[in-house]
Amino acid sequence: MFPWGAKPPEQRAAWQRLGLLARDAGHSRGANGAQALSQRLGPLFVDYSKERVDSPVRRALADLANESGLPEAVAALFAGERVNETEGRAALHTELRKPAAQARPEVRQERERFLRFAEDVRGGRCRGATGRPIRAIVHVGIGGSHLGPQLALEALRAADDGPQVRFLANIDGAAVERTLAGLDPATTLAIVASKSFETLETRINAQTLRRWFSPVAADAAVARCHFAAVTGNADAARDFGVADERRFSLWDWVGGRFSLWSAVGLPVAIGLGREAFEELLAGAYLVDTHFAGAAAHENLPALLALLQIWNTNFLGATSHAVLPYDHRLRLLPAYLQQLEMESNGKSTRLDGEPTGTHTAPVVWGGEETGGQHAFHQLLHQGTRTFSADFIACVRPGHNLPAHHDWLLANCLAQSKALADGCPSECGHQRLRGGHPSTTILLDALDPKSLGALIALYEHKVFSAGVIWGINSFDQWGVRLGKALAEDIHEQLRGADAPRQDPSTRALLREIRRLR
Repeated sequence: MFPWGAKPPEQRAAWQRLGLLARDAGHSRGANGAQALSQRLGPLFVDYSKERVDSPVRRALADLANESGLPEAVAALFAGERVNETEGRAALHTELRKPAAQARPEVRQERERFLRFAEDVRGGRCRGATGRPIRAIVHVGIGGSHLGPQLALEALRAADDGPQVRFLANIDGAAVERTLAGLDPATTLAIVASKSFETLETRINAQTLRRWFSPVAADAAVARCHFAAVTGNADAARDFGVADERRFSLWDWVGGRFSLWSAVGLPVAIGLGREAFEELLAGAYLVDTHFAGAAAHENLPALLALLQIWNTNFLGATSHAVLPYDHRLRLLPAYLQQLEMESNGKSTRLDGEPTGTHTAPVVWGGEETGGQHAFHQLLHQGTRTFSADFIACVRPGHNLPAHHDWLLANCLAQSKALADGCPSECGHQRLRGGHPSTTILLDALDPKSLGALIALYEHKVFSAGVIWGINSFDQWGVRLGKALAEDIHEQLRGADAPRQDPSTRALLREIRRLR
């Protein structure tokens, strides 16, 4: 077992010191001013001057990172050691972002393969069974093989750039019908992204698409000409009928929610082009280099993790709001929900013992400024303790500068109001303030800045997991529901359910009756 998981965090001296400091935290803000509590990293500017930290807290947090073995954990991550202990795997998604000259041969070769295929699709050289060029893509995946590509493409794509790309994740038939509406099977390509090629939702949706393609050609030709696959199970994709040149690798050392940088990003490369995808990688690599080399007190991913631990474990925050002030980033809260909660929503330490502390907070959020007229009332005057990230772009992606000025003004105003509050003799108008937040400014929303932003959060998640002493790379908690669903599916279709619990048995009876 790695040393950072050998000792509960609450037994570390810095953790105990932070507990004492939290008693005096009150509504304090950074005593050294915004200049000392902000940092630039490439196209990102991170300001945490509205967090409830002062110099003693910052020193204790840096000590906690070092006492927890974070520098050693970072070195192990980049060295390819098996930091995913419970599954016996490395977590080498950072290899996928390296420049070609530095990348592993298999990474370099596979990147070249899928980027060349993306350019063939964009250029009309990829054709369906009838010989017509592919004009539309349906990306079939779920979770990590879906959220990253969809976020990137919706954030960065111009409406008229490249083939149409749609995403299908939900097993709900209504989602299938809406995704396929208006598409021509003869000019559509399905990309199936699944490491196992056996994920239930992805498998069922792929089978449905195969039937949807059937008017175009015989079944074997449909699979060969209208499907591509990104998977770690090449045999299953081959058995499905996907042509060799349209099967792309996903190695076991790439976790699903860290897989955007692999061939899982194929729809991004098709939608944006090779150069933009390589810029996305470059932005992430910039953050990788910083994370691998910076000391704890100036390491931005580590600092964000330490602030989350301070807010969650010492100031009582139970949730974390992600508030993007940019319409193009409206999917970011959903992406970070999976990244943070699937990674660090754990109650067992690396040594197999129960955690003695809370781990990941509930992550939620929504597109702003709409949220200001929905849930901000609770943020300002509710009774819950929370933290927040405000995310905005300095330069707009449109030609309406007055709109952008109002957007930025609201972003800064809301973070100020949460921090400072508003005293009033009338209690109904009083805002108590003291709510911690960090503001992240992107110079502009382009591939490099988005790649940097995503990698910043990835490494934040890993850093927090190390300090909590948990494994950020497994997700055993999602498996039980999947297994139970197999039996219930058969029971919905008429199988006996004598051992089913009374509540589920009653629900099954009611569903059958209504059918």
